[in-house]
Amino acid sequence: MTTYKQSGVDIEAGDAFVERIKPYAARTVRPEVVSGVGGFGGLFALPPGKYREPVLVSGTDGVGTKLKVAFLAGRHGTVGIDLVAMSVNDILTCGAEPLFFLDYFATSRLEVDAASEVVKGIALGCEQAGCTLLGGETAEMPGFYGRGEYDLAGFCVGVVERSEIIDGRSIAPGDVVLGLPSSGLHSNGYSLARKVLLDDRKLALEATPEGLDRPLAEALLEPTRIYVKDIQALLKVVKVKGMAHITGSGIPGNLPRCLPDGTRAVLSEKAWARPALFDVIARLGGVPRDEMFSTFNMGLGFTVVVAKEDVDAALRTLNARGVKATAVGRVEQGSGEATAVIEP
Repeated sequence: MTTYKQSGVDIEAGDAFVERIKPYAARTVRPEVVSGVGGFGGLFALPPGKYREPVLVSGTDGVGTKLKVAFLAGRHGTVGIDLVAMSVNDILTCGAEPLFFLDYFATSRLEVDAASEVVKGIALGCEQAGCTLLGGETAEMPGFYGRGEYDLAGFCVGVVERSEIIDGRSIAPGDVVLGLPSSGLHSNGYSLARKVLLDDRKLALEATPEGLDRPLAEALLEPTRIYVKDIQALLKVVKVKGMAHITGSGIPGNLPRCLPDGTRAVLSEKAWARPALFDVIARLGGVPRDEMFSTFNMGLGFTVVVAKEDVDAALRTLNARGVKATAVGRVEQGSGEATAVIEP
């Protein structure tokens, strides 16, 4: 007699996993939640009376090959934060308030302790973003993933008042670009980082390479910063014209996405500090400057465009919240599609 468990799928472990993660999800519950964890669908009512013309905004993403570093290090507690951050920071760029998040966790064989750490991180990310972990899916697929490996994906849904959607159309020459610092690589460029540091240089994750002040594993697994509550505070103080989440393809590939055609953003590289890890990768890998900027966030995780007269108030608001934001560039007249240039 052959059982499902003998083929590699442990239903009992799955049930134990669901029970283990219920307290994590419970900490994220908003008043609008109608259903709990465990149903076939998550029910969420729009905030009553808060919006006249609510527009739903959705975003989805994964964590990418940063997961490989988590596998090698045996550390699973922060990649869940990365998963939430990549989606909530995306929908934040149009002014949306994240409402709820759902995750998809796939693995070859469910290891309850590691999986629970991942979901605990997802719940923590939801707490940081102010959204509910409304549900998710766990899939055991023997023979599809390597033993001890898993993949993560997730999506969030948010809401914004139609009249308050931020789309960048009002951005004009003379406006100022503010930069909010990243916590590190966030969740982008890890294929290049791993090749340079782990494959080519064969550095140990427990080692502290020259230029860093902590072990490589800690630097590489630093979770993505979630900007939701800082930006929500900013929106109450000044008129934000446009925002960009700096992810894959870096500043040149993401900042223009919030700029209207016929403009360009000119940033000064000297206007912000960047984590030492970027310089370590560039030095050890001989990675050209343009390649670094088109692959990594280079120390800016999020950018905001405001009118020149609003710069001081915006920076005071962010700095008072512990965000070391700075004015990093300006918007100029351009031609054709919007672009972004980083001056040395």
